[in-house]
Amino acid sequence: MITKTFLKETKELLRDGRVRISLIIVFFLLSVAVWISAQQYQNVNAQYSAAKTAEREVWDNQGKKNPHSAAHYGTYAFKPKYPLSLVDQGVDKYTGTSIFLEAHKRNEAQFSAAADQTGLARFGDLTPDFMLLFIIPLLIVLLGYNGFTKEREMGTLTLLKSQGISQWKWIWGKWMALFFPILLITAILFLVAGILLSSLQDFGVFKWESLFLLFVIYVVYYIIFINLVLLISIKTKKSGISLVVSLCAWIIACLAAPKAASNFAENKYPYPTRQEFTANVLKDKKSGLDGHNPWNKEAKLLEQKILKEYGVDSLSQLPFNYDAYRMQKGEEHQAKIYLKHYNHLKNQYEQQSDVYRNLALLSPYLPTRFLSMAIAQTDYATHWDFADAAEDYRIATQKFLNGNFAKNSEYGNWAYQADAETWKQLPDFNYTPPQLGAILEQNTSNLMVMGFWLLGSFGFLFFIPKNL
Repeated sequence: MITKTFLKETKELLRDGRVRISLIIVFFLLSVAVWISAQQYQNVNAQYSAAKTAEREVWDNQGKKNPHSAAHYGTYAFKPKYPLSLVDQGVDKYTGTSIFLEAHKRNEAQFSAAADQTGLARFGDLTPDFMLLFIIPLLIVLLGYNGFTKEREMGTLTLLKSQGISQWKWIWGKWMALFFPILLITAILFLVAGILLSSLQDFGVFKWESLFLLFVIYVVYYIIFINLVLLISIKTKKSGISLVVSLCAWIIACLAAPKAASNFAENKYPYPTRQEFTANVLKDKKSGLDGHNPWNKEAKLLEQKILKEYGVDSLSQLPFNYDAYRMQKGEEHQAKIYLKHYNHLKNQYEQQSDVYRNLALLSPYLPTRFLSMAIAQTDYATHWDFADAAEDYRIATQKFLNGNFAKNSEYGNWAYQADAETWKQLPDFNYTPPQLGAILEQNTSNLMVMGFWLLGSFGFLFFIPKNL
């Protein structure tokens, strides 16, 4: 019975001109989206490689210079484009691609792609994640809204019941007929993406297991939608009503619920404005150690402490340049200030994420979206991790430069210049994103919610409609 129902439903889908056209359009748009993303991926990685090489050459070829001047001259940390961003670009378009690393200040990522786009970007981009998250669920609605209502409208339900049809087998047959084309389209998309990524030069290690896990996440997402659409078709008496209710479910799940969750999270745990954040940082800086001001209260206390520690009467008797030492201590103090305030931003982000996770029961879209971005390493958590790594490198760079200044010059000797080869001794900035195991551990709640949606939707589909 399951096989016969599957074959019968599949033939009807293939004979329906609307279904054929819809499948062709979706497959074409998916192909275009993957091609566009592959081109962007190659272009961005080429720019990343060129910029990283050029910036390192500029740093290495500064010539003889005072190390503190080099600290203010600064350098850049560039964020690489990860392989699975070809499938899900996540928030990369909004978070920026590079961070300027300089003395006394922690900067945010700059040069986001969204900042360079025109007003037409408000209409959205044709990307694989857009197709996967919005269009394929809409295709499921189109294919399955009349799965059971057409049997009532054509009068075949009475004939099937008279033959003693098994309700469970009948549902399974229709479910498989709807699931198979969706699975086929999704599998082709991910297979093509995998082939492209394994052949393209990338700056992150491409792993088939990560791509396969992403594929499984989306398949589960579509299974949930298939279950919901078929359940609606079972519980309604007319195809028109089933279509309207299914479209309403799609709008609520993919559009309304995510926006409502976002607004609720932002209102409950708002970020400070840029002006407030800057003002709070400056306030803490003024009350602490200023590495450039020897008459600062904290600087005088540090001076007395160092003189006592080394048992000398004047700063010129110290075995190192105290000016550079004081500047390094000022850097360390300011780094703690930035850590404090950026940790507040991160805490707000984590609390907002908790709200999202708690509201994920409203829609299967939410856990799918978060898992997809996390596995593709294009979520805010990965960006925060990159920004923290860049800050650690900035602090290490200042310590390297101030250390050179303190060790190789005397107190008051601001004319000191480091050798031209000094800059090459600074290690390159290299960032390794979180591994798959750590990502899954951080997203345990999203995985549990996905499992709840999967089991719950199957339970409603097979156990609630006891009598068709």
